[in-house]
Amino acid sequence: MTTQAPQAAQAVTLPGSLDEAVEALAAMPAAVPVAGGTDLMAAVNSGQLRPAALVGLGRISEIRGWQYQDGHALLGAGLTHARMGRPDFAALIPALAASARAAGPPQIRNAGTLGGNIATAAPTGDSLPVLAALEATLIIAGRGGARREVPVSHLLAGMEMLRSGELIGYVRVPLLHAPQVFLKATGRTGPGRATASVAVVLDPARRGVRCAVGAIAPMPLRPLDAEAWVGRLIDWDGERTLVPEALNAFGEYVAAACIPDPAPAEDGSVAPLPPAVLQLRRTVAVLARRALGRALS
Repeated sequence: MTTQAPQAAQAVTLPGSLDEAVEALAAMPAAVPVAGGTDLMAAVNSGQLRPAALVGLGRISEIRGWQYQDGHALLGAGLTHARMGRPDFAALIPALAASARAAGPPQIRNAGTLGGNIATAAPTGDSLPVLAALEATLIIAGRGGARREVPVSHLLAGMEMLRSGELIGYVRVPLLHAPQVFLKATGRTGPGRATASVAVVLDPARRGVRCAVGAIAPMPLRPLDAEAWVGRLIDWDGERTLVPEALNAFGEYVAAACIPDPAPAEDGSVAPLPPAVLQLRRTVAVLARRALGRALS
């Protein structure tokens, strides 16, 4: 993952279990956990980070798969994007599989992990709006076998933080058994960092639509009013279709909620959005419209 040799770390620990990794981090407060290293090595190569110690998570087999649990999927934080992109996983959580396949070139997908995407919390993280729309929760491992559960959205918003010595162990995702769509726009052809992304998930049990917009803010945004509005228009007992005008209105509703107009000046006038911001709003509107249309088709 690197073409140059970083400064040597003082210690490298390779635990074989999640609890061993937590104990290693507690024993070395300056240590940095590393799984795929796609973000870590970029920071090392650029000189932004010189870790004093590393705790490698690659040998912890318990967090590299998934299991079923009370109507949920318990996903190991060590799942790679490549593994999540495979057909069997796509049948389980389609939108998360789509985001994994869009995460970048093969070398990134083969190395990058779900837990790393969450812990790094980069605004352009492709899995983040999907997890927000799915209302996923994190199982965080602490010392002495302690486990606590935190909504993904709380961690991304800074309402909850990882404490010293803690690690993301698992991601708990509800299995909705309904259509899900993830779409992204990039600044260039082919896989790349998103300029905007949208996840739309249908929730027939609650007769609702969940939507999250990524890459345009430090954390995924949930346009709750737009969700509630469009959910009331869908015939959940019938064909679940919407007329094109309603789909267009939903896209505009989502975009305006996530990229609002500037506040009025003292004289009551409202300045127009800069062209680049206006183009971004249009992009979000198109992504939201297309994502909902595909989910309902």
